[in-house]
Order: sequence, then C-alpha cells, then structure tokens
Amino acid sequence: METRPTICRPPPFDQTVDQTGYAWWYLDAISDDQRFGVTLIAFIGSVFSPYYVRARARGSSDPLNHCAINVALYGPKGRWSMTERGRDSVEQQADSFIVGPSALEWNGDHLSIELNEWAAPLPRRIRGQIRLFPRTTSDQSIALDPDGRHLWTPIWPEARVEMELDCPELRWSGAGYFDHNTGTEPLESRFDTWFWLRAHTQRGPVVLYDTKLRSGGERHLALRFDRAGGVESLPSPALARLPRSRWGVARPCRSENEEAKITTVWEDTPFYTRSLVEIRVLGEQVTAVHESLSLPRFSSSVVQLMLPFRMPRRRSKPSTRARK
Repeated sequence: METRPTICRPPPFDQTVDQTGYAWWYLDAISDDQRFGVTLIAFIGSVFSPYYVRARARGSSDPLNHCAINVALYGPKGRWSMTERGRDSVEQQADSFIVGPSALEWNGDHLSIELNEWAAPLPRRIRGQIRLFPRTTSDQSIALDPDGRHLWTPIWPEARVEMELDCPELRWSGAGYFDHNTGTEPLESRFDTWFWLRAHTQRGPVVLYDTKLRSGGERHLALRFDRAGGVESLPSPALARLPRSRWGVARPCRSENEEAKITTVWEDTPFYTRSLVEIRVLGEQVTAVHESLSLPRFSSSVVQLMLPFRMPRRRSKPSTRARK
C-alpha cells in the first residue's frame, strides 16, 4: 500500500526578514511530455535585484521594498518576467503572499498561484493560474553554510503541478518541486558559487546541492526523500563534466557514472544557468533540473548595469489583486 504524504503547509508568508537578508519560495516543473517547463520564485529581499544591492550599499535597505515574483516559461510560447515592487505593493499573511497583481496562496491541500505579469524585455503578458499539489513533504531546514546564516527547506521535493494560463494560452501538467530559502545576509557575502539539481526516481525524489564559500570551504549534500517525510543522506555521486555556458559560466554536475548530458537549456545568463540534464542516480538514468550560479559574476559592475533591462522596478502602489 502506498504511503500517503503528510500535507504540510509552506513556511508562513508573513515571516520577518532581516534588514540585509532575504526569503524566497521556489517552484519548478516539467510537463509530462517534457515539451514545457516553468520556474517561479517569489522574493522578499530579491537576492538578484540591482536596486537592493544599491540600497544595501547606501545603508538604507528594506527587504520588503524589494519584492518580486519571477516567472519563466520554457518551451513553445516561452516568456520571462521579474518586476520588482516596493512594500506598498506587498501584502503578507500567514497563508498568502501578494506582490502587486500576482499572489501565492495556500488552500488547505494545494498551493494556488495567480499570475498577472508583463514579460521583459519584450512586453508580453503572463496571466493565469498555477496549482501545486504536494506528494512528498519535508519540514527540515538545512544550513548551506557553517554558521547557519543561509537555510534551505525542501518543503515539497515531489509534487504535481497544473498550469492553466490565458496569456500565453498554455494548459499542461507535470512533475514539480517546491522549496524555501532564507538568509540573514546577501548571498554574495558568503558564497562564491553553487550548483544543485533535483530529480524524481523510483525510490523517491533526490536533491544534490553543492556550495562553495568565498573563504574556500565547501558543502556537499545528497538527499533522498520518501512520502512518509523521511530523509536519507546519500554519498555524493562523482563530479561529471558539462560544457560551460555561452557566457562562460561553469556547469559542474554530479552523476554516478561520471557522465551527464544537457538535453534542454532553460536559462543561459551572464551569472547563472538552468538546464534539463540526464544523469544517473540510485542506479537509474533520470532527467534532472540543474542550476549553476556564479556570484562573482553577479557582483560585477557590468552585470549590475545589465540587470535593470531584465528586472524593471515599478513605483510602489497598493496591491491590485483583491483577496478572495
């Protein structure tokens, strides 16, 4: 008999964030036919905001003044949006997080996300709903650094995601993942690089997470989750070689046979990449969502000048999304 997961809610959306810190909720999903994909990140204290970087440099930072819902649609009809808004456009409650015209809301057994955004740099609409239904849960917060200033909680390592958008017109469902990160300082203050991947296997979802500190220390995590809420530590598979991105960003990966293959590139930017890769883990050949991040690249003056073209900031005004 299959063990039913204990449905836990996401960490409260009304949590307080330290003055130079951040919180984010991350979702990704791959359609069952693997033609489409989505990532969505809801930020308090947007870690990749050039405006937040400048505010911290002035000593006048307020995480709630730098909130955004980043949504990326991959495949046919692909679009990308990340509009930053100030605290007057944000509403926090334990069960919901509203940023301007878009919102995340916990509805008892699933997470509902209403989107009403404009893509950048081409102004095309992203409007509709995403629903996430947990299948595997975890409430364990894991430190990504020795001092515990950066925490990762893999809330739902396995989920079903339903996509229903009007603009662009998209209807699909597929395998998904949802986690939560918090920190009390900027990422670039502590980390040099990181890469991670998540995959679904017959023995449950697996997440491999590698971080390298600015000081030179490293952390390697390899975890398997089960539907009863258990977490098993695994030996980290061997490093596998993937080609650098077109921007020259390194893409380390892990696979039991030391071989990995990129099947689809989702994001290729000056400081991070996101791709679908084929790897071997727990004796299976699986498709994984893989991300690689270079924080020295993010901090460079050239990248900071480029970011506003992809991440516009809108003047603060009351939320335009009414609660049900």
